[in-house]
Amino acid sequence: MYKYLDAFINAFNGTVDWTWKSIIFEVPWYTNYFWGLIVISLFVWVLEMVFPWRKEQSIFRKDFWMDGFYMFFNFFIFSIAISGFYKLLQVGFADLGITDKSLALIDPSSWPMWLQLVVFFIILDFVQWFTHTLLHKYPFLWKYHKVHHSVKEMGFAAHLRYHWMENILYKPLKTFGVLILFGFEPEQAYIVHFIAITIGHFNHSNIKITWGPLKYIINNPVMHLYHHAYDLPEGKYGVNFGISLSLWDYIFKTNYVPEDSGTIELGFPGDDKFPKDFIHQNTYGFKKGQN
Repeated sequence: MYKYLDAFINAFNGTVDWTWKSIIFEVPWYTNYFWGLIVISLFVWVLEMVFPWRKEQSIFRKDFWMDGFYMFFNFFIFSIAISGFYKLLQVGFADLGITDKSLALIDPSSWPMWLQLVVFFIILDFVQWFTHTLLHKYPFLWKYHKVHHSVKEMGFAAHLRYHWMENILYKPLKTFGVLILFGFEPEQAYIVHFIAITIGHFNHSNIKITWGPLKYIINNPVMHLYHHAYDLPEGKYGVNFGISLSLWDYIFKTNYVPEDSGTIELGFPGDDKFPKDFIHQNTYGFKKGQN
């Protein structure tokens, strides 16, 4: 019992300590997610100001500040809160003889680092794409994902507006997908994570980018805007589920970009009755009748 309690406390304190050291620049700059997130956000925001797609949209768009808070809440505050519970799971699996290495189907440790990172990126993105489709397909998951789709004006910070329950759904599947194939994260996995943050910010930004021929591989703001469209094609529960890569949508025929004006209505039917504040959005889905 004490072993589990110590593991919980140590994981919680360790995450708090790492976050604080990141804030005061006591971690290597290339693994500093706190300031890295700020730099990426400012960079994309400046591009939104200089090259706005929807020129009538304010630089402080609707819900700008709430989405800014969501970024830090989901990326840091919730991670601190949940860190001890994930450590308990890890210790519990270890007691059952289930370790990172025992799950792995392959051993990529002898591969060149660049290849490890590329394969890691592809696996991670596919697992996220698959999980994302589930969030739209099943009502008991969609009720939480509605928070992300309650965005009515798109901007970079909307990237990290999501219900905290998505962390509970996404992280185990991402971790499991990586462990099954790799058994571990590559040492330089931070490169992949920063690339994913940057692409995600661009996809939600008020900038018209399609990447040219690369649009069939890399997700983009035009494609992702239609993922947030209020009106979906008949019979579809969603389109353009890609996170960093659009590749999966083209492979599985979930791609849909009928035009690129950027003027479509965003949201979902009934969003006028959806909570508008952070607290009620993050308690949504737990009351009877909230679907």
